[in-house]
Amino acid sequence: MTVTYTARVANARFGGFSQLLLLWRGSIYKLLWRELVCFLGLYMALSAAYRFVLTEEQKRYFEKLVIYCDQYASLIPVSFVLGFYVTLVVHRWWNQYLCMPLPDALMCVVAGTVHGRDERGRLYRRTLMRYAGLSAVLILRSVSTAVFKRFPTVDHVVEAGFMTREERKKFENLNSSYNKYWVPCVWFSNLAAQARREGRIRDNSALKLLLEELNVFRGKCGMLFHYDWISVPLVYTQVVTIAVYSYFLACLIGRQFLDPAQGYEGHNLDLCVPIFTLLQFFFYAGWLKVAEQLINPFGEDDDDFETNFLIDRNFQVSMLAVDEMYDDLAMLEKDLYWDATEARAPYTAATAFLLQQPSFQGSTFDITLAKEDMQFQRLDGADGPLGEAHGDFLQRLLPVGAGMAAGGLLGRRLSLMRRKNSCVSETSTAASCACAGSPDGAAPECGCGDPLLDPGLREPEPDLPVGPEMPFPGAAPEPFTTVPMPAPRGPAPPWLPSPIGEEEESLA
Repeated sequence: MTVTYTARVANARFGGFSQLLLLWRGSIYKLLWRELVCFLGLYMALSAAYRFVLTEEQKRYFEKLVIYCDQYASLIPVSFVLGFYVTLVVHRWWNQYLCMPLPDALMCVVAGTVHGRDERGRLYRRTLMRYAGLSAVLILRSVSTAVFKRFPTVDHVVEAGFMTREERKKFENLNSSYNKYWVPCVWFSNLAAQARREGRIRDNSALKLLLEELNVFRGKCGMLFHYDWISVPLVYTQVVTIAVYSYFLACLIGRQFLDPAQGYEGHNLDLCVPIFTLLQFFFYAGWLKVAEQLINPFGEDDDDFETNFLIDRNFQVSMLAVDEMYDDLAMLEKDLYWDATEARAPYTAATAFLLQQPSFQGSTFDITLAKEDMQFQRLDGADGPLGEAHGDFLQRLLPVGAGMAAGGLLGRRLSLMRRKNSCVSETSTAASCACAGSPDGAAPECGCGDPLLDPGLREPEPDLPVGPEMPFPGAAPEPFTTVPMPAPRGPAPPWLPSPIGEEEESLA
């Protein structure tokens, strides 16, 4: 059973993690206590031999050996090698869990695409999900010792109800020396195609969606097989194990306490128990034990995956989803907040303080600026805010100069936009603007000629030619070109695009 302590660390508090140190099941103490006792026993045996068994001459030689081992033990890169190894193993361990074949997505697609409330429709749905569960059982009994002990033979799989006797004959008669966990997935595909031919699956899109979900499910089964087949390279595991064991073998001798009377540097204190050496052993050897436990999570350790639990859960929920819950809907009713302008779920007394907290609007929401810093500035360098500027809006964006004179096409498009905004034809102008056609020929004051500007802010414009090419002031004159205009058409529906694009194409 997996050791779960998530609820214990839901809130960070004083001594929260300290309480986890008292747990035994799944702890580092349970994994490491035998190795720690062996290391401490060997250390104390060498210490007793140095103090009570060796002669004075032998003690001097042993002291030189202790200094030598302590000096060169640090050359073994234990932290570097072990750190990368454990990182690789933990990453691999989590990816293996992500590859566990869960039928949740597949059963939803089966329930939504395989129709029929009769017995045959129910048989189709249950059989499809049974094939998916059978494929998961076959792959898990190939990689997990716990599942293999539950289903040691195919007969046990048949007796458990995952496979019929007729299916077992077809399964065993299939001539293949490789793992045949994929066979039920092929049966699933054939049965789905048959359901499509009978009209149980109503269109090819639904069949395609069903087979795509099956391929995702089968892909996870295949990845479990590959993780079981391709292990972490053996040389890497050997290097890490040898590095840790050789380091602490050197520490057995190099960390011995020597006689302070001999005056060796760093040996001014004589203790019987090497406290910090034991802590170092606890950390490094415990790190190696973590990798040892996680490198294959399909065993029977305390923190290994509960594969038998997953088999039971997946089989039950998949059958419920495609059988009892098929086409099972509650009566449609208006929800509690049907007429509410601002729907908000209630809070209990323990969470009512959350109502007083404002919602997050963005990290810049509380920034304040001075009033003068919020005024828009003109881009031409003139003094005063942008709102005080006069003149044509398009003239400010596109200044008149030599560059504008060279760009005849841009100028024609700008003129075309002006003509469009001022109601191109005289008929439409008279119909849409009551003040058009002033007797003195002046520009109208109602603003319909240029809807982009307020009438009070526009400057009087010079009279422009009516032809298709209207040069800007200061631009080089261009030869007059006759452009055939399209035949008059009736009013266009409001959803059609503006005809300005057609006029631009003809001018270009």
